[in-house]
Amino acid sequence: MVVGGGVLGTMHAVEALARGWEVVQLERELEPRGASVRNFGLIWVSGRAPGRELDLALRARQKWEAVAASHPGTGFRANGSLTVVRTPEELAILQQVVDRDDAEARGIRLVEGGEALELNPALASGDELVAALHCRADAVVEPRRVLGALRRGCESSGRYRWLPGREVVSLGDHQVVDALGTRHRGDLVVLCPGAAHGGLVGEVLHGAPLRRVRLQMLETAPTQAEVTTSLADGDSLRYYPGYSVPARSHLPPQNGLAAAWAAQLLVAQRLDGSLTIGDTHSYQEPFPFDTDDAAYDSLLGAAAKMLGDLVPSVARRWAGVYSQVTEEAGELPYFRSEIAAGVQVVTGPGGRGMTMAPAIAEDTLA
Repeated sequence: MVVGGGVLGTMHAVEALARGWEVVQLERELEPRGASVRNFGLIWVSGRAPGRELDLALRARQKWEAVAASHPGTGFRANGSLTVVRTPEELAILQQVVDRDDAEARGIRLVEGGEALELNPALASGDELVAALHCRADAVVEPRRVLGALRRGCESSGRYRWLPGREVVSLGDHQVVDALGTRHRGDLVVLCPGAAHGGLVGEVLHGAPLRRVRLQMLETAPTQAEVTTSLADGDSLRYYPGYSVPARSHLPPQNGLAAAWAAQLLVAQRLDGSLTIGDTHSYQEPFPFDTDDAAYDSLLGAAAKMLGDLVPSVARRWAGVYSQVTEEAGELPYFRSEIAAGVQVVTGPGGRGMTMAPAIAEDTLA
């Protein structure tokens, strides 16, 4: 029994079916509307913290390729990534990162500006492009399509039922009850509530090493230009734990709007040619219900600097909220707890959810 239709819950269903189980998956909405569909679709190995987090990401990356092969329509592409740097301080970070023992496992190498342009001709050329970190292990899926593709693959097993519009209101040993009064039993019940930290699991999650993070993103109209890799800028070195090397302490303060919005530039091209561009980070609740154009101005300015005239007009904007473990959680990059006999709650991977979901599901069921 899986409760939650996001990528974490759905990957638990995929993993359980692969082990020969029968699966019922409940989702409170008619279609998932949370962070799993409001993201870049990045399978992002390059920025993961050494140790347990990187191990999970590498295992998940292999599983993603296998899952995509057996579940057509996810949009999985092993396109790799370039993290572009423009200052000596940023370059020093990348040099220390590629000198670590785990560089080969990550599939990363440092390339000069000219080679970066060869790998991704969409990049704006210029003297400011000093170098880039190329990660061949990074990949991408289509966030608006992937969950449906995974469910269709699950349904083809003949051992899966998808029940949307079923909010769970109570639970007990090996069972949950939905708002329609239907009792659902299972040998194992996995609750994947995402950023819904209240309600049924509120008492369990109270005091847990978790926080919620709000982000703003946008998507452009389609462009015929091919952006051959996913892209990140130097500001991403401030936020990803994989870049926590001694040289990071020498970075100057982040500038202007980027600092105000804790922004980093990430760019992923969709199958229709549109570009997903983001993102910002807000940690102080209550979060505003509206989006702020100043954040988008910052992101679009950074994108124009990276891609020049290739950035099309904006087609849509949105905000999302995800659940993220805090430093108090230790090395495990997500939260899991047994809250009744045969009932586990799993949440908190944060921006790593799309990347790590297959390996997290494997660990739960193991």
